[in-house]
Amino acid sequence: MTDRSANNFPAPDGWSRRGFLRSAAALAAVPVLLAADPAVAAAELPGFPADVALYRSAYRNWVGEITADGLWACAPADADQVRTVVDWAWRSGWRVRARGSSHGWSPLTVTEGTGADDKVLLVDTRTHLTGLSLDSGSQVRAGTGVTMEALLTFLEGHGLGLTATPAPGDLTLGGALAIDAHGTAVPADGEQPLPGHTYGSLSNLVLSLTAVVWDGDAGAYVLRTFRRTEADCAALLTHLGRAFVTEVVLRVGTNSNLRCVSRTDIPAGELFAAAGSGGRTLDRFLTRSGRVEAIWFAFTEYPWLKEWSVAPARPLASRHVTSPYNYPFSDVVPTVVADLVGRMVSDAAWYLAPVLGNAQLGVAALGLVATLSSDIWGASKNTLLYLRPTTLRINANGYAVLTRRAEVQRVVHEFTSFYRERLAAYAALGRFPVNGSVEIRVTGLDEPADAELAGAQVPLLSALRPRDGADTAVWLDVLTLPGTPHAEAFLRELEGFLFERYEGTRVEWSKGWAYTESDVWSDEEVLGTTVPASFGSAVWDTAVETLDRLDPHRVFSNGFLDGVLVRH
Repeated sequence: MTDRSANNFPAPDGWSRRGFLRSAAALAAVPVLLAADPAVAAAELPGFPADVALYRSAYRNWVGEITADGLWACAPADADQVRTVVDWAWRSGWRVRARGSSHGWSPLTVTEGTGADDKVLLVDTRTHLTGLSLDSGSQVRAGTGVTMEALLTFLEGHGLGLTATPAPGDLTLGGALAIDAHGTAVPADGEQPLPGHTYGSLSNLVLSLTAVVWDGDAGAYVLRTFRRTEADCAALLTHLGRAFVTEVVLRVGTNSNLRCVSRTDIPAGELFAAAGSGGRTLDRFLTRSGRVEAIWFAFTEYPWLKEWSVAPARPLASRHVTSPYNYPFSDVVPTVVADLVGRMVSDAAWYLAPVLGNAQLGVAALGLVATLSSDIWGASKNTLLYLRPTTLRINANGYAVLTRRAEVQRVVHEFTSFYRERLAAYAALGRFPVNGSVEIRVTGLDEPADAELAGAQVPLLSALRPRDGADTAVWLDVLTLPGTPHAEAFLRELEGFLFERYEGTRVEWSKGWAYTESDVWSDEEVLGTTVPASFGSAVWDTAVETLDRLDPHRVFSNGFLDGVLVRH
């Protein structure tokens, strides 16, 4: 589905590898917009709403592996203009793809091979769909184009916040809700959940949403508001790009001050030890604080462990931070890392993966000390958001293993042991499929009671949809550079291990999954059977039927979604 050979290229003459990586990140982060010739636009898109400006735009996903050049795009001024554009698209045989920050990996927005001649219209949300207001002391109304950083900044200004959030602040709210984005948090030992908060995904905070849907009586697409108590809302809470949501109302709660302590002195063998082991295990930190993340660079022994804890007052050892992104050494690619990546990509020197892993660990360990960021404290936003678009662009796969809280250490131990063994086996053959890291987070599930709304629906397609015998999710991601040889075969083994070992495994929608020996999002058994079965046929079919009924003309779809979201 994706031609990775295009990534094996040398840096242009006169450019440093570091400069090349920075430029590539910048190009991927900002859409290229070219004003449209009105005559050309009128000829190619006859009848397009005159009050909505058209332009040509390139599409790039996070790592630039899914690209499309010269697509028609627009940025409606408000929800009603979105509705007008969608209704035009239906009548004209076009498809509409909502675009926020394009901070994703999977082909949920645009599929590889989409071109300027295809009737695909990008609708940018970040330009105008960015309204923010308080409906009450515990409800915020937000346009879906608002970024997570802007949302959290607004909440902070009113003494409000979230328990957890994804690390990148550039994500749009609409994009985050479409794929059940999450942070990392479970209740610490003795911790009582605060009103207006959830340990599940952002989708679990939705009280109502407004979407463009088909109205059979009107014979047109219309704006309709769905309350969380309505059955149809359950499919829209995590819609995977199969709908267009323009605005949401979220339940929020009182903000918290968080302390984040980073350390790189615990061996993986101890942190990820077998369940019941003594010492500094991941379970020990979860019990103490409930909020952890482990970043384990390939071919290293000491993970970067972050531990957040609720701390109303600043601990004496902590540095007070008043803004997010407090790890500058990971925001901008350091020279040593850039040089190694450049050699690996341009010279096919993939055997340098162990050197790169240790360089990344060294940069993190030294950077934490040099920037005084190993122990920071502040309002939740300022410790939870830590990833800028200027960071190293890298591929990621992702899965959630739903289990009991008491089994988290066992799951982590078994997975990391299998990963370590297979990585060593590949290396013994001269193969180095991973040159990034393993990232481990732990969250609660999407318990509808968190919405504090009687009759609240559970998100149908959220990976955190509750299942019998589970109260916790272990999120497992493996990161590696685009174009890395043998990566797909290796990740296919990991995926098979998870699906065979843990009945509660679900895919992380925005990342890589359904691997074959040489590709991703391509294994027919995973796409057609395993993924739907992970939700249950009744739940899956209900979601698909609802999304099809709300958009029977498939205006909000693409070739990938057409093949995945089908009834069983």
